[in-house]
Amino acid sequence: MRVSGLWQQPTSARACLVLAHGAGAGMRHPFMSAVAAALAERAIATLRYQFPYMERAGRRPDPPQLCYSTVRAAVATAASLAPQLPHFAGGKSFGGRMTSQAAAESPLPSVSGLLFLGFPLHAPGNPGDARGEHLGRLTLPMLFLQGTRDAFAELGLLRGLIERLSGRATLKLFEQADHSFHVPARSGRTDQQVLAELADTSAAWMLATGKPR
Repeated sequence: MRVSGLWQQPTSARACLVLAHGAGAGMRHPFMSAVAAALAERAIATLRYQFPYMERAGRRPDPPQLCYSTVRAAVATAASLAPQLPHFAGGKSFGGRMTSQAAAESPLPSVSGLLFLGFPLHAPGNPGDARGEHLGRLTLPMLFLQGTRDAFAELGLLRGLIERLSGRATLKLFEQADHSFHVPARSGRTDQQVLAELADTSAAWMLATGKPR
């Protein structure tokens, strides 16, 4: 089985992020493209890729084990494309959770840390933190980027999870941003400003965390 990927490497690249898409939109979604472009401006290469169900234009996500295999294949591909760079993995919502579950099942070779763009801790309107239990088995540094209006992660539960991860996790909140990192006009900010801050935070964290291979 093969899936598509998009490799984006600036000439000055200092780190690489293997970036998985969310449950309802693939690697070419405008948000994914904008994140990759913003990171490229900050010396971060990206490998975006499709899960098999998205590759065949399906709506129902693949079984977890197939998602984990896809994550591992993407990580291995990125390592072969830029073996000299420190590597990170993660993604938007579902993609980030599949990446962390894959890492909890078995370590991801070459990966220095995990990055989550809107970690889906629970379904909207059904708060709980069971989806985060596997994170306790990870030893990698983790960066959570989360909107304060994200219906998929009640802030009290998310903060409690971060505390239990005992220093391995960093939480960056985006005031009034929702699960898509959209902010209302009354916030006094634009989505573009939020994206820039998201990219600044992500790049700075990766450059500070990663070690040259």
